[in-house]
Amino acid sequence: MSDLRRRDKAPADTWVAGVDGCPAGWLVAFARVAGCEISLRVVARFADLLAAAEEPAVIAIDIPIGLPERAGRGGRAAESLVRPLLGARQSSVFSVPSRAALAANDYREACAIALLTSDPPRKVSKQLFMLAPKIREVDACLREKARAFDRVFEVHPELAFWRLNGKRALDQPKKVKGRCYEPGLALRRRLLVAADIPAELVNISAPRGAGPDDLLDALACTAIARRIHAGLAQPFPDPPERDGFGLRMAIWA
Repeated sequence: MSDLRRRDKAPADTWVAGVDGCPAGWLVAFARVAGCEISLRVVARFADLLAAAEEPAVIAIDIPIGLPERAGRGGRAAESLVRPLLGARQSSVFSVPSRAALAANDYREACAIALLTSDPPRKVSKQLFMLAPKIREVDACLREKARAFDRVFEVHPELAFWRLNGKRALDQPKKVKGRCYEPGLALRRRLLVAADIPAELVNISAPRGAGPDDLLDALACTAIARRIHAGLAQPFPDPPERDGFGLRMAIWA
């Protein structure tokens, strides 16, 4: 089994957090382990979350954690294992290139390095490259703050919804041609409410600096953060792999 351990802090005092990237930085949904209290906040930097007064015992974040020195076919084992579970949603799981490729600030440079550090040779997807600054931000923060290792977990909203949907892939996208797709959002709202996320929170407008899909994704991450804290979550792969800095390379659900 994995290296997951149930947290032993008094439940009434314990917070967890679900985190999704948004245009203004990071949308965080803080949730008490006991009860239904959830609060939303946009923070500009991941380090601000680590220093939050709530001191979340588990932080479940939608960003790749643990970067390979060389990328294999399909990316890390985490991506390769998760993708087949998601049906038509599997294209949302991007292949993570090498750490060196992600360090490049220019897309063509990143692709050139990726070709040299992948087997078989593969360029970086433009969608993944757009996430590179946030990936570097979290990676640097975790390597500098070793005590954060054990409480930060990589999640993916579509895998979270797969789990909330009884381990069944969703049949509706959340976006179509780059625009929010209401039937897909409505399906995700129903799954969140069934997972004990308050309906009034699921249906509110997203905070300034975040979109409607960011709100639902952050809440889905929170649902998985609760499962991680309770010792109920599963990592892909199990046990997690580790990168050269000891960071877990697994997606949890």
